[in-house]
Amino acid sequence: MDDHTDQTRKPRADAVRNRERVLEAAKVVFSAGGPEASLEAVAKGAGVGIGTLYRHFPTREDLFEAVYRREVEQLSELAEQLKNAKDPVDALRRWLRSGVEFVATKKGMVAALALAVQSGSELHAFSFERLTKAIASLLDRAAAAGAMRADISPEDLLRAFFGMCYMHDQPGWQSSVLRMLDVFVDGLRVRPAAKAKARTVKPAKAAVKRTR
Repeated sequence: MDDHTDQTRKPRADAVRNRERVLEAAKVVFSAGGPEASLEAVAKGAGVGIGTLYRHFPTREDLFEAVYRREVEQLSELAEQLKNAKDPVDALRRWLRSGVEFVATKKGMVAALALAVQSGSELHAFSFERLTKAIASLLDRAAAAGAMRADISPEDLLRAFFGMCYMHDQPGWQSSVLRMLDVFVDGLRVRPAAKAKARTVKPAKAAVKRTR
């Protein structure tokens, strides 16, 4: 009896695989086609029938939200993996660059997710909490290593990041944001005192030469 109950409660392995294939295909299709992208195209990309797609995700909004949550979870997992990277600043940079792909996927779901966000803040709270926690782990490690300013909060950095992605509907926005991210992260680095001292000494030497 217990074995039978376990079998009915646990999804079959092929069902789990089908769900993951649908989510991966939906990520690609929604990024390219936006909120009106064809669900038939998603099913075809996943290699499943449209009926299988609807069994897992009864509505378009259900599928959009599932893709969104999956992307947030993957970013959280990536932060955990990068916590052991040799260079903490590079780890933060790599996470932010992955975040650009997240925004690229999310932009096609904004219209569909609007209803879910308006009807309750659970989805917004879920994403903000997970992403803030992920970025905090990387930011704190870089600050503790003395490689990055310690007066920047995870919330500040997250808002700045999404601010850079504001023009996500413009052609070539990703390349532009990636360049800005490099400048932004480099600007948060703590410069060695020796380099700062060298910069202050050089003008004095130049002044001496002019007096000779």
